[in-house]
Amino acid sequence: MTADLIGRLREVVGPSGLISDPGEMAGYLTDWRNAYTGTAAAVVRPGSTEEVAGVVALCREAGVAVVPQGGNTGLCGGAIPDSSGRQVVLSLTRMRRIRDLDAANQTITVEAGAVLQSVQEAAAAAGRLFPLSLGAQGSCTIGGNLATNAGGTGVLRYGTTRDLTLGLEVVLPDGRVWNGLRGLRKDNTGYDLKQLFIGAEGTLGVITAAVLKLFPAVRSRATAWVALPGPQAAVDLIGVLRGLAGDRLTGFEIMSRQSVELVLRHSSGARDPFGDRHPWYALVELSDSLPVAGLDGVIESALGEAFEHGLVVDAVVAANPAQAAALWALREGISEAQNHEGPSLKHDVTVPVSRIPAFVEGTDRALEGAVPGIRIVTYGHIGDGNLHYNLSKPVGSGDEEFRARAGALARVIYDSTRAFDGSISAEHGLGQSKRGIIADYKDSLELDLMRGLKQLFDPRGLMNPGKLL
Repeated sequence: MTADLIGRLREVVGPSGLISDPGEMAGYLTDWRNAYTGTAAAVVRPGSTEEVAGVVALCREAGVAVVPQGGNTGLCGGAIPDSSGRQVVLSLTRMRRIRDLDAANQTITVEAGAVLQSVQEAAAAAGRLFPLSLGAQGSCTIGGNLATNAGGTGVLRYGTTRDLTLGLEVVLPDGRVWNGLRGLRKDNTGYDLKQLFIGAEGTLGVITAAVLKLFPAVRSRATAWVALPGPQAAVDLIGVLRGLAGDRLTGFEIMSRQSVELVLRHSSGARDPFGDRHPWYALVELSDSLPVAGLDGVIESALGEAFEHGLVVDAVVAANPAQAAALWALREGISEAQNHEGPSLKHDVTVPVSRIPAFVEGTDRALEGAVPGIRIVTYGHIGDGNLHYNLSKPVGSGDEEFRARAGALARVIYDSTRAFDGSISAEHGLGQSKRGIIADYKDSLELDLMRGLKQLFDPRGLMNPGKLL
């Protein structure tokens, strides 16, 4: 990259909006797990959509690739540049404004760099709910959530980020700005263009703002921690809960005993809700907009019915918000706790809910056959079929030896996922980590159509190259 282009970019974003010092750029060039590291000619931090458009247009003119980045909390390296040193990282973190909140229309319009938690708080201040909830919500951005079609714990009731989005503003690869910020729930005027950019991981354009759906505020909750004999019981319990609670069933998370043990071992203050060990657990949450909705009675009735059918071994219902938070901490602490055990081989798969029990049984058996003593850390949003199927090394084995098996072990999981009509990425995206193998697990015609869209929008291949495709 020439000094002339650096100077022209600085003119667009101002002196504080461009970083070229290697030390100052470091935090933008490595993901939070230190799994992916690249280099860049510069990090550009525009403060407006107009500045984003100016940056993209200049880079296109110079033939320089752009890597959009939000909170840099991804797990697949999708926001990290390559090692060439010729790419520009385009960080949206200065664009954090809440542009509008329309309570009557139940919408909020936010810029892509807005942190998810700040959007939740803005909605709450207006007596509304923005239901997207992730472990990284204090640092991930709306732009990143959109780019990966993030899921989280509320998908069971509210859907993914795609379902929560009504309109987008996008800077296209040629620098033009598409203003699709329409808060309409009905717009039958042709192709729904916003859907092309959601989940595209910045390969078709740079999302700069979005109109998101809001919902009535939650005024009552009931939370329970449930011991289960196995995954089949979890699937059956979802049916019982849906039958009694309907759409008040907001969350249903499943965790293996191995997952919970890691949290109990490494998370300060974590306590086992039961005196006995159980093979599987579920975290169940009901919610309602009514302040007095009788949810404790509903969840207790459902658990009582489940006990009668042998689906539940033990259960505890949180008596207050502090107890509910402690139960959620057991679930949300799994990923971090696993990192204390050496390499964590993370996989994010989805299969039809009805097939989860057979999938878990068959995949566990195949992994244990491949690496005796392997520790399988399985947990996730079982209500929508999404499992985080993570692996830790056998006790006493070496880190590098285990890392060397990562590709082969991923194949075991992905082959099993395909056999059960699933997907090798439920909510983390493809990024760098799965780009090389997606062709083995996705229909060739689908990939041809995706490549055609990429060629149409970005014929020079300058938008986040080396990711997704």
